[in-house]
Amino acid sequence: MTTPTSTPTGSAADQLEASRVFSVSILISAIRCTLTYVVFPWILPLVGIASGVGPAIGVVVGVVAIVANVFSIRRFRRSTHAWRRPLMALNSAVIVLLVILVVVDIGDLVS
Repeated sequence: MTTPTSTPTGSAADQLEASRVFSVSILISAIRCTLTYVVFPWILPLVGIASGVGPAIGVVVGVVAIVANVFSIRRFRRSTHAWRRPLMALNSAVIVLLVILVVVDIGDLVS
């Protein structure tokens, strides 16, 4: 039983926080993709800087993005957000793609 001063699980604030965490995790993943596919291979070499640093930074940003997505999934599991299952599935799909990209980046670093 909840008291008038307690916050029920599934409150609007809880749903808002779950949405915020999801947005942050997707933003980090988008930044990683932008760096990996636009900035490092095209923009920086055009100005003569940082050729070859893409995979190293891609691994770091990829791992950060994976962690952010895991936190997002954990937050949605605790919420009663109406879209929690589809968003958890989307986060999971993003994690799978990020793991593939991190493995490719590690392969580029090793070779």
